[in-house]
Amino acid sequence: MIEQRRRSSLLLQDLVLGGVLLAIGILFPIAFHALDIAGSTFLPMHIPILIGGFFLPWQEALLLGLLTPFLSFLFTSLPPFPVFLVMMGELGTYGLLISLLSRKLRMGIYPTLVLGMLAGRAVYIFLFWLVLVVFSGKPFDFLEVLSALFVAALPGIIIQLFLVPVLVKVLRKEERWF
Repeated sequence: MIEQRRRSSLLLQDLVLGGVLLAIGILFPIAFHALDIAGSTFLPMHIPILIGGFFLPWQEALLLGLLTPFLSFLFTSLPPFPVFLVMMGELGTYGLLISLLSRKLRMGIYPTLVLGMLAGRAVYIFLFWLVLVVFSGKPFDFLEVLSALFVAALPGIIIQLFLVPVLVKVLRKEERWF
């Protein structure tokens, strides 16, 4: 009975955390666009997904990554079609892989974060190619996509590499929450 209550409490805690991170994932980009700050440069939607990967079970972290760009598109039309579809794969990969690496394999924060970010970007490249070439018949410029993901987004990557580990460490100290 006590174990069942503990599991119910953890499930509720995960659902609340997932809901909060989902809301942040939708609201951050709205704030950035309202201030005329490029979301594709600072990647505000990525931060709550990356954090969620460290604290949520893989299924919920994956769902968070899939739902955030989808719901953001439904509510705000951003990211635009078909980019939100590609971002669903990218952010879903972040949540899934980071959760598995940190919670199941107990890898450190930085290796987990870097591997998750690289895997998510690899999925982005594949899905972008699929949408652009296969479905749209448009040419695919691999170097242009790499430049957008790693050069134009460098400020967001730097923010992620500094902010996410700090937030994860701070939040882990609050044992009653995580």
